[in-house]
Amino acid sequence: MSKKIAVVPGDGIGPEVIREGMRILERINDESKLGLEFVHFGWNADEYLKTGISMPPGAMDDIRNNYAAVYLGAFGDPRVPDMKHAADILLGMRFQLDLYVNYRPVRLLNDRLCPLRDKHRQHVDFVIFRENTEGAYVGMGGNFKKGTPDEIAVQEDVSTRKGVERIIRYAFEYAKKTGRKSVCMSDKNNVMRFGGDLWLRTFEEVAKEYPGIEHFHMFVDALTMQMVRAPEMFSVIVTNNMFGDIVTDLGAALQGGLGMAASGNINPGKVSLFEPIHGSAPKYTGKDVANPIGAILTAAMMLEYLGHDAEATRIENAVIAAIDAGETTHDLGGALGTKAAGEAVLRRL
Repeated sequence: MSKKIAVVPGDGIGPEVIREGMRILERINDESKLGLEFVHFGWNADEYLKTGISMPPGAMDDIRNNYAAVYLGAFGDPRVPDMKHAADILLGMRFQLDLYVNYRPVRLLNDRLCPLRDKHRQHVDFVIFRENTEGAYVGMGGNFKKGTPDEIAVQEDVSTRKGVERIIRYAFEYAKKTGRKSVCMSDKNNVMRFGGDLWLRTFEEVAKEYPGIEHFHMFVDALTMQMVRAPEMFSVIVTNNMFGDIVTDLGAALQGGLGMAASGNINPGKVSLFEPIHGSAPKYTGKDVANPIGAILTAAMMLEYLGHDAEATRIENAVIAAIDAGETTHDLGGALGTKAAGEAVLRRL
């Protein structure tokens, strides 16, 4: 696999948090002699507004053929109300690089960060796998009689046997590899009967190949309730694109908020994309208040994907130590700015 990493800081607070993640990555890269080469790309709203181009011609092929991973900040700028550049870059990578696994660990690193009463670190430790290339996000549909009182809007939700099976199988393989005891599949097949039927049949069929792993099904409304009431009942959750988008943010809240959440968009064995999930937060841009921990944990996740498990563990341990010492941004109860919070983690390496 290539040693080149594409770094795309993006919009808003993206450059600020990615800067802190890069300080960690560069230190680890030097000390452990990983040989990683970081190549920075200035694809963002400023560039789009200046040129009308989201990504230059051939850029996606370059990423696909010459890079091991993409380390991404965030996209979104009020000056681009239709978010075309964000869709071209982020969704473009997800679909064109076939990043079908959205990997979201939900792990509480310090008891005081959990908003749930009487829930501790041992209660909040599960993983959500969201199907990332199908569902309601494929952009199929349209409007009829648009702008009139008789307007009709149709939005298609697309599931294929191939797409459903590979994300469910990935969830079971992850559980098997990591020693997790159960996989929960969540959908709404009592209402979305056709797509839901495909998901449930496929889930039951794949589960037979993993007799040592408990499997169970929950409607997504029941899942959200149980994630709040009893998060300890979950080990691995797998679901579709839309429901996954929602429940992963709920999961982030359980671990201390969006500023804590890391994610991977993965095509196993191929170039994959790693991003903190808090968004570009334009109103906080340049104020040195954004939490860099999500970006730092995302860097650790990327190293783990590249086979550098020990280095990923070093980063996570440094993050935990900084949180334990209260050296964090305001959203976690600390008093530090973005740069100082990044420095607190860096010192603990």
